Amino acid sequence: MSTQVTLARFARAVRLAVVSTLILGGMLSVPAAAQSYPTKPVRLVIPWPPGGAGDILGRELAKHLTLALGQQIIVDNRGGANGVIGAEVVARAAPDGYTVMFDGLFSHAANPSIHKKLPYDILKDFAPVTEIYSDPVVIVVHPSFPAKNVRDLVRLAKARPGAISIASFGTGSASHLAGELLKIMAKIDMTHIPYKGGGPALIDVIGGQVPIYISSITSALPHLKAGRLRALAVSGSTRSKALPDVPTVAETRGLEGYELMMPFGVWVPARTPPDIIAKLHDTIVKVIQTPEFRQSPASEGKDDPVGNTPEQMAATMRSEIEKIAKLIKAAGIKPL
Repeated sequence: MSTQVTLARFARAVRLAVVSTLILGGMLSVPAAAQSYPTKPVRLVIPWPPGGAGDILGRELAKHLTLALGQQIIVDNRGGANGVIGAEVVARAAPDGYTVMFDGLFSHAANPSIHKKLPYDILKDFAPVTEIYSDPVVIVVHPSFPAKNVRDLVRLAKARPGAISIASFGTGSASHLAGELLKIMAKIDMTHIPYKGGGPALIDVIGGQVPIYISSITSALPHLKAGRLRALAVSGSTRSKALPDVPTVAETRGLEGYELMMPFGVWVPARTPPDIIAKLHDTIVKVIQTPEFRQSPASEGKDDPVGNTPEQMAATMRSEIEKIAKLIKAAGIKPL
């Protein structure tokens, strides 16, 4: 056999060995990545200022995930623009599992209709992990406000069109659009006052600068118990376990069928490895089912955690985007 033939066969054998090693290495590296993840601190971006419902629940989740994953979960508040500022940080982050977003599905799904142009694609630039909770919001007023229920509020608003101000924790948020849905169904006009988060809005309504606010139940509950706020109604189809004596908006005559929920969920940047998403999903679902998480102050008044699959959360997002777009159009809200 010639030397050239022998060398050619040797070269082919080397190439096959290298290719086999690369393929095997690639196959083995995927589960190995999931097994070792995380090997350093993980950043949890909350696209809202401190003090609101998203911040309170996100920080509680971060505390429990730190223990479950064995690495520090560092909360990074990036408030502003109804979550757009924080979401952009996540969309541009490396898809390696070390940047995670905790946000409201409602606000996130509303942004394509609220903003003329977003610095990211809401469906293509994020990978869903799981929903945590889905809650109603609550209409609260300063104790000096004369309305004792939604019927009184509607009557006052009809008597003084546009004169009554109603605060929300951001344009396009569940807080804002719950008020818009009320205005549409009750045929009333109130002046919307948007804030950059629930914390600042609560401060002003407690201080009497704004008479009405649509709040998360979690944020409002301590102030309701202390008498600093008064609840008129909740936005769900049934009464809240935390506020069993507070009626739903739908219990008001003429507003039957009113309902608006505020789900919270976790995302990672698109192209994050599926095995890392799976590990995050499984860990989060286990955490939110623990008594320690469910009995924490952040979970007070909430129903059972959701903990659905990434595919189910993606389907919910598509449904929310379509439903919210119709509400925004009906409310006559112009994109920013």
